[in-house]
Amino acid sequence: MELLLLFRLISFPLAMRLNVGSAAGSSLNSVSPLASGRNIGRHSTECHHMLKHLYSGAQVTVHMPPNITGQWVSSSCEVRPGPEFLTRSYRFYENHTFSALQFYNLDNQCTEPTYSLLVQGSVHVQQSSWAIRGGTEADYQLHRVALVSHTAEAARDLSAKLSRDCGFDEALKPEESYELWDPATGRDCTGPLGFSMQELLLLRVERHYRHGDPDSQTKELLLGDLHTDVSRRRVHKPSSYQPPLLSIKHGHDHSCIVCRIISRGSLQQPPSLPPQADSPVRVQGHWVSQRCEVRPGVLFLTRHFVFNKDGRTWEGHYYHYADPVCRMPTFSMHAIGHYSQGQPSAKVMGGTEFVFTVTQMKVTPMDLATTSLLNIFSGDECGTEGSWRLGVEQDVTPTAGCAALGIRLPHTEHELFRIERDLSGRRLLYNGQRPTNGSSPNQPHKRATSYQPPLVQCVLGTQRGASAGREGDQHFRLGNGYCCDRRFCLYTLIWALTILQLI
Repeated sequence: MELLLLFRLISFPLAMRLNVGSAAGSSLNSVSPLASGRNIGRHSTECHHMLKHLYSGAQVTVHMPPNITGQWVSSSCEVRPGPEFLTRSYRFYENHTFSALQFYNLDNQCTEPTYSLLVQGSVHVQQSSWAIRGGTEADYQLHRVALVSHTAEAARDLSAKLSRDCGFDEALKPEESYELWDPATGRDCTGPLGFSMQELLLLRVERHYRHGDPDSQTKELLLGDLHTDVSRRRVHKPSSYQPPLLSIKHGHDHSCIVCRIISRGSLQQPPSLPPQADSPVRVQGHWVSQRCEVRPGVLFLTRHFVFNKDGRTWEGHYYHYADPVCRMPTFSMHAIGHYSQGQPSAKVMGGTEFVFTVTQMKVTPMDLATTSLLNIFSGDECGTEGSWRLGVEQDVTPTAGCAALGIRLPHTEHELFRIERDLSGRRLLYNGQRPTNGSSPNQPHKRATSYQPPLVQCVLGTQRGASAGREGDQHFRLGNGYCCDRRFCLYTLIWALTILQLI
């Protein structure tokens, strides 16, 4: 019973959500879930190709433990839960100290800085994460947190927060620096700002490159996610990642204008990004994941959305994996339903409100453990009792969903969307970040205030990569579906054997 409960808890965030994973970064054995969608049509080949060749076909290498020395910056204006609009510039030194700058803005384009934080401390890389495969755990200590407000209005607002919640008796003045953290006296006035550096507890560094093109090398630093409930940030242990920070040393200072602007920012002179008009939110078409995405609960997935030309119906193809490069499939889901587009969000600048309903769901088990688990459930809990077969899709709509995966049909969610363009001019689709506690945004006040990793629009003729992304490091290499992390393999084997004993 505890085993089944564990699986329910892990899988619940998968169900009926636009974050529930999708397509392929590896061979899907005898099944091609992308080809099974009734409205995939002529875009199927191109979208399938993009999903097989994640990271735009670049090779991806992960070194463990990661070397985080150097300067890392945001590549765009980031949206954190709240919402907060900010850019980051972090520098890590060889002696394990760091200096992190966070630039907060009034707008979603990060053109109007309101205040900045300078965070200094030390960080020590620990062991590979047992909870989040592919990540590395770390520990940190803060030495200093300094605050500078950049407008009179921001100074007044911050003074009110600090005075009310921290007893900070100084009236802040614009462009003057104030110390919020003093370990010698135990003073900590960072709480009223929703400040936390828990993101340093989980690290991952990816190196992207193309064979035969040394100039194409880029590096990304992924730090731990923030709790979607701001009040929980300071006690949250990361279970996924924030948008990656880009290495200034490895190519991005030449190709990314935004990165160059942010890298030159300081506590007294924050970066102000070039203003851009918000893109109209036209979602019709096909959208796919650009990378293997990580979700809380040790979930790895890719996604493929189809918004039909009628402007009312949609499909979602979600493929889940057991590894952080999406090469070991576990199961896929195909959702069908309808949606309606609402008004621009009054809470999250640049976002547009949507309402989605799922009315039909099909599930395909892609490994033996998942197949065995689905066959445990009896009666009308999940499809036809005892009928699940590896690689065979089954419609779970007649049983109102699948209890094993936390799916209940029909299901409605209140969503947040935005559209932007990347450095190559491709259209990117962002949808709302999932609640960290695993709940569903099934009411308007639960609508997200931040976003998941963006999907890119699949268009015929996009650049084709030479090979699928791979992950390797000094201790293990993932490839061809083989499991080379001994602890993970042991856990998977015990899990599968336990399930089989219950049948």
